[in-house]
Amino acid sequence: MNALASPARDARLDALRGWLQVTIFISHISGSVAAAWIIHPAWGLSDSSEQFVFLSGFGLGSVFLWKQARQGFAQACRDLWTRMARLWRMHMLVFISFGLMVALASTRFDVEVWPHAIKRPWEALLGGAVLLYQPPFMGILPIFLMAMAVLPVFSWLAARHGARALWLPAAMYVVAQFLPADWPGLGGTTLAFSPPAWVALFLLGAWFGRQALRQGRAVRFHPALLAAAITILGLGLWMRVTDTLPLVLTGKEQLAPLRLLHALALAWLVAALVPIGVGWARGRLGHVLGAIGRQSLPVFSLGLFLSYLASLALAEMPGAQPWLEPLLLASGTLVLAGFAARLDRRARPAVAPSATVAGR
Repeated sequence: MNALASPARDARLDALRGWLQVTIFISHISGSVAAAWIIHPAWGLSDSSEQFVFLSGFGLGSVFLWKQARQGFAQACRDLWTRMARLWRMHMLVFISFGLMVALASTRFDVEVWPHAIKRPWEALLGGAVLLYQPPFMGILPIFLMAMAVLPVFSWLAARHGARALWLPAAMYVVAQFLPADWPGLGGTTLAFSPPAWVALFLLGAWFGRQALRQGRAVRFHPALLAAAITILGLGLWMRVTDTLPLVLTGKEQLAPLRLLHALALAWLVAALVPIGVGWARGRLGHVLGAIGRQSLPVFSLGLFLSYLASLALAEMPGAQPWLEPLLLASGTLVLAGFAARLDRRARPAVAPSATVAGR
């Protein structure tokens, strides 16, 4: 395979990933008015989770191809396995720390604990390690690990069969729609996301990441696609406003068809209409969001803890929500931004396209 030139860092994507992290933090706060009415997921059929997974596939798909072009398929796989090990360690750190926080909170507040972990802690720990025990908040990182495990197979197919490799994620997605939305996990939990459906979304992102690296851009503008995307987003807005959300078409767990179309339409509109060198992405706000986007994994993990603590505060002081929620949102966002900025300053300069979840 011929060597590929390393592309310039896309400040636009970094800033968009940062915005997604902020909205994920907000959406995880139970009872948040901002989550229900203000951030963009409140007005459509999809939310930041779909874009997070899609862009992660986009980043890792281009990283894998870039590594493969320079060092071969085996080295690209070894690099991916290193990233998977790093992500698994972060998953276990978050799993254990979050579980301890929930247990401590249950001694002071009337909150739901992880009953299986309380009764059988070693079994719960093993279940978390093999990604099958998924109490609240613990479902997204396992999906990324599953998707990364499939990426070499998809990349091998794409290298040999081109666009026909897309039959793999297409088949996975179709199968997922005929399977139960809630996959049983260990300890009475269910998997938060249907693996074949969400891995398929990741692989679709990986395909576009490969295309962007090869051709310089992932998608092209076309008036018909613009009309279709706007129609889908308009339909999503109407269904949200009228509360017409049939699970078979819009359910999150199985990434139902209208939800997937809405997420892809939104991604296409941003990619087609927002230029790579857009000024705001290089301004002060773009710089802050970009740092958050480049440090997605640690910022996401810290955000889980902050959103849980914010949820506890709102539940304990419901009458104070008009002033407490803005304070919690502002302080939490500032903590995430400061944390990301510090990590960003310490990070070495990137030598390859970035990956959203697995770090640099």
